[in-house]
Amino acid sequence: MGVVAYPKAKELAAEAGMDLVMVSDRATPPVVRIMNFGKLCYEQKKSQKAQNRNNAAQKVKEVKFHINIDQHDYETKLSRALGFLEKKFRLKITLALRGREMARQDMAYELIRKVMAELAPHATAEGEPKLLGRNISVNFAPKN
Repeated sequence: MGVVAYPKAKELAAEAGMDLVMVSDRATPPVVRIMNFGKLCYEQKKSQKAQNRNNAAQKVKEVKFHINIDQHDYETKLSRALGFLEKKFRLKITLALRGREMARQDMAYELIRKVMAELAPHATAEGEPKLLGRNISVNFAPKN
């Protein structure tokens, strides 16, 4: 409709049975639109929910291992990690070193590489395993 005075715009909105909604208050003159305000609120909430669902996929799940892990425990944690990847979560594998285990970092890196090899068909590793303090960790992103 172009530039219209506020009283005229309010009158046009009343005739149409709709609301006068401000779209941009920073513009000169401010931009307003004649529309149903309830419908606008509904659509904004709907798009916000869709964004939240997309953000949930960006969450990072973590599975922790230790050097002296038993075979059954290893398989259980690995299946848990695969479950996270199937649900399209990002994954962080952490191997915690306790006490004198710091002297056996070679065994720790060997175990991490074993986990990486088993997760390779389902996820891509984001970099190499890194030692941070007493933890060795590597991140994974699910394959599509």
